[in-house]
Amino acid sequence: PAGKTGNRTISTSYQGQFLGDSNRLMQVMQKSFPELGLTKKDCIEMSWIKSVMYIAGFPNSAPPEALLAGKSLFKNHFKAKSDFVEEPIPVEGLEGLWKKLLKEDSPLTIWNPYGGMMSRISESETPFPHRKGTLFKIQWLSTWSDGKASEARHIEWMRDMYSYMEQYVSKKPRRAYVNYRDLDLGVNEGESDAREWGAKYFKGNFERLVKIKGEFDPENFFRHEQSIPTKIG
Repeated sequence: PAGKTGNRTISTSYQGQFLGDSNRLMQVMQKSFPELGLTKKDCIEMSWIKSVMYIAGFPNSAPPEALLAGKSLFKNHFKAKSDFVEEPIPVEGLEGLWKKLLKEDSPLTIWNPYGGMMSRISESETPFPHRKGTLFKIQWLSTWSDGKASEARHIEWMRDMYSYMEQYVSKKPRRAYVNYRDLDLGVNEGESDAREWGAKYFKGNFERLVKIKGEFDPENFFRHEQSIPTKIG
């Protein structure tokens, strides 16, 4: 977006979900996050299923049955990547990130805070391992509407920004969120290749998932570029 002087600037917005009414939420926020300056008029009370639709971008007038259509509201081309952060990013790191964001046409980054209940579950209890010690998850996103015409430029920007952030995020392995399916991390071309991207998504749980896959789908009927393989070397 453009600032008052006509130059580009960076804007932030905050979206959250709270199980309870707005009065209780205001008490929690005034105690734990007063810096945000949340007011009651910023809150919308709704059912859980309506909150799913709201976060997905459906208009308030849309009925829950709209979800059954299976049609995405997102029509643009995009490239997405992800990271998990275990230590606060220093100010100089953020300033460098702002400069990177201002070089791209329509960048978006979503930071999801972790902790609380997420940290109380062992990383080996479910396939999802990004638990204790994780401060937040980041999604990196670039969108464009002119298809192949500018695809290479946007993907190059994304990879450059991702390379810059390596120093500030999780390491050994640099972890990733599976639902964003980043094919830059690797694809199913060989057993050793799968281990590389599998560890980023699932850490030590990957080998257990491979064992289960081999037991219940030995012919690998359910597969895609980053599906769990039936075995690893």
